Amino acid sequence: MRFQTPLIPARLIRRYKRFLADVVLEDTGEEVTAHCPNPGAMLGLKGDGTRVWLEPNDDPRKKLKYGWRFAELSGGHFACVDTGLPNRVVKEALLAGQISELSNYRNVRPEVAYGTGSRVDFMLSQDGLPDAYVEVKSVTLRREGDWAEFPDCVTARGAKHLQELIEVAQAGARAVMLYLVSRTDCGKLRMATDLDPNYAQTFDLARANGVEMICYASHISPDGITLANALPIGPDPQSGPRVA
Repeated sequence: MRFQTPLIPARLIRRYKRFLADVVLEDTGEEVTAHCPNPGAMLGLKGDGTRVWLEPNDDPRKKLKYGWRFAELSGGHFACVDTGLPNRVVKEALLAGQISELSNYRNVRPEVAYGTGSRVDFMLSQDGLPDAYVEVKSVTLRREGDWAEFPDCVTARGAKHLQELIEVAQAGARAVMLYLVSRTDCGKLRMATDLDPNYAQTFDLARANGVEMICYASHISPDGITLANALPIGPDPQSGPRVA
């Protein structure tokens, strides 16, 4: 997925009220407010002075003229803070057959109703194959080594999705939880047991009951974000490191 409008760099002043971020544009020094499309904790991604990348817009219907897309990390790495982009990346990859575990499916339908008042991110179908229900989770937390961790805060909704995938698997369809590591400095994934013990326990239960767990890395640059290589999912730590 590539941006039609080039991103521009800025420096973060503060992120507040969940969906707002004050920044200073690097090219002009102007202070502006950007939309932050991420209601989560964003641990490690919102420090004062962080270099960020914004997508400008000239849509008269939008009050804010900039949207925060990426945070720049040390060592030239990037993290995607826009929670709407990972599903677009995965959809492109599914249609292109780039996810090996699901490459035999040709029909990709987003936002299909299932479970209890939920919509699965993607429902895949193909003659001769069981339907595949695919949930996508974007992973942005890194605290130790090259471990990506999920989640970065308590997510009752995430645990509910795992429970619903268990029901899908028990009914005979394929149930797939796909974790997209939306930062470029990680090489493996584990559950953040200390941040949400219930999610970690539900993850173990789902995996033991037929839910397929897969993980992919991302290529991220100011030009865009695309799917990269598959990553291993490691064992749950007894207690992960804490953010200072």
